[in-house]
Amino acid sequence: MIRIFAVLVGLFFAGMMGYSAIRSAVNFAPARTAEEYVHEAFPLKHADLSSDGVLGKFDRAQLQRGFQVYKEVCSSCHSMKLVSFRDLTDLGYSEGQIKAIAKDWPVESPSINPDTGETTTRKSLPSDKIPTPYANDVAARAGNNNALPPDLSLMTKARHGGADYVYSLLTGYGKKQSAELLKEFPDMKTGEGQYYNTYFTNVNIAMAPPLTADGQVSYDAGNKVKPTVDQMAKDVSAFLVWTAEPKLENRKRAGLATMAFLLLFLCTVFVSVVMWIFRVKLSDIA
Repeated sequence: MIRIFAVLVGLFFAGMMGYSAIRSAVNFAPARTAEEYVHEAFPLKHADLSSDGVLGKFDRAQLQRGFQVYKEVCSSCHSMKLVSFRDLTDLGYSEGQIKAIAKDWPVESPSINPDTGETTTRKSLPSDKIPTPYANDVAARAGNNNALPPDLSLMTKARHGGADYVYSLLTGYGKKQSAELLKEFPDMKTGEGQYYNTYFTNVNIAMAPPLTADGQVSYDAGNKVKPTVDQMAKDVSAFLVWTAEPKLENRKRAGLATMAFLLLFLCTVFVSVVMWIFRVKLSDIA
């Protein structure tokens, strides 16, 4: 009888200890952050670009459309410091077209007056980097409600999701703020000078919707696609994939060649081993 009582007491204390451990784990478990909530509630949309996948290649026509969207919409706020005008030859532009693009760029390139030594500007040349829209970060913040527009050169490599993030962000405006979100994270209410975007980290972004209507950018007559908001978002996302990794196609080709070589090498080794084993067995039989 005493032994049974002791067993019951032991089970009781073991159960209490287990309950306490579980409760402590729950109490001390890290609370879900707003960023985690956003990623779970609003998964990124897939841009479905031709450059996706191991065998993906750039669509030059789409890259040109994306550059046009950047030039007419994005370049008024966002810089492209790592891209030169002459790099645009990879998009299929001719030398003459690139000279014209550089010369007619809305912002001139900085220069130094050789006579006075003062800072001035001049028409851009193909060898110049694409000029920044603001003289410095202070001017950029002053023109954007104290928010600093990021450089777009490496944007698809700097953000989780790459092109899918850019595409989702550009098409993520205009939705009503979630009541569930505000209940769990009341500090995330959209304030004055901010815009609700379900794909931004804290869903409140200082950038106004850049693509607001179909036909905002007039594509060249040779393009068969219509410049809808969705299409323009995809096109500029594809362009930013190229600016972040212009040698993407070469890297994929090199990777495929390496894989083919390794596969051939493994097959050769396998055949050699099989032949060696087979020859040894024949010698053993003889």
